[in-house]
Amino acid sequence: MGGMSYQQQPPQPPMGMLHLTIQGSVMTSSMIPPTVHLNGHPVRVKYGENAIPVFAGPLHIDVHSQWMRRFGQAALDCTVQPNQAVPVFYASPYHQFTTGSIGHTKVKRKGLGFFVGLMAVVLVVAVLVVLGAALG
Repeated sequence: MGGMSYQQQPPQPPMGMLHLTIQGSVMTSSMIPPTVHLNGHPVRVKYGENAIPVFAGPLHIDVHSQWMRRFGQAALDCTVQPNQAVPVFYASPYHQFTTGSIGHTKVKRKGLGFFVGLMAVVLVVAVLVVLGAALG
């Protein structure tokens, strides 16, 4: 008589959930969503909330934005308990010359003062060019 043999499946490690919110949108940040690595592994994300299943235990979250160069780097270490959902928020900066913001609650985007100052300089130069052309 042929008996059925059952292979015992190895126990699955406990799981948790990362609720990663990428603040901003294609209109307010960048056409390309930030790049995310969890414990060194790339994870595809979109703007808004991303529910990502993760193994329970230590979790290193590394995020950066990309345009002409890599910018907005931010990292966070946390521990995910079994069946726990961990909220994390990331916001890229207003410009490429500073880091991003990351935390367990909603974060503010860095670099607004620099961005406003730069736009003011551009506006003043444009006005001077137009006035120079009109008077010249």
